[in-house]
Amino acid sequence: MINRIRDIRREKGLTLADVAEACIPPTTPQTIGRLETGMRQLSLAWMNRIAAALEVEPELLVRGEGSAQPQLVARLAEHGAEALTQPRDAILPNQLAGDAPMLAVAVECGAGEYRAGDQLWLRQIEDEVEWGRLVNRDVLVPRPAGRFAFGRLLDRDGRRIAVLPPGLGHRQLVIDNPPWIAVAEMLVRRL
Repeated sequence: MINRIRDIRREKGLTLADVAEACIPPTTPQTIGRLETGMRQLSLAWMNRIAAALEVEPELLVRGEGSAQPQLVARLAEHGAEALTQPRDAILPNQLAGDAPMLAVAVECGAGEYRAGDQLWLRQIEDEVEWGRLVNRDVLVPRPAGRFAFGRLLDRDGRRIAVLPPGLGHRQLVIDNPPWIAVAEMLVRRL
């Protein structure tokens, strides 16, 4: 197994001390360094502590030697594309440890700004206090009988929300008392 702690820590712009301090309970930068380099065995308990400190899922910290990992080879800066001094593993989008669950929606028929083949990633939010911040964002809302409503959140009145589906000619949908709302956070589109 290949330990990816250093790659993920550097990708997030953190120092050994930052990660050590974010661990619960805190540890020393030297311990994190030893775990990164393999000088100390990476146990399941340490994987969970470090993953929480880095805000990633524990399985991201290691990978099999034979598995190919997408590489980050350049960055787009103010003056165009710049090569990195050394390619590094790309950290794929994933649910952050402790965050609300992620959901995905496949777009099969284009509507509004979404094209067929798109994949939309949404973060599920159950706390209705946070729903007020989602007005004018695209959301997925469960409806009775296993159905869903998707579109722009127009209004919220307590536990009653209004959603306008994407595209022309659609009427707003009013949903009473949904158990959760998932807000769109990332669009994946093939070029």
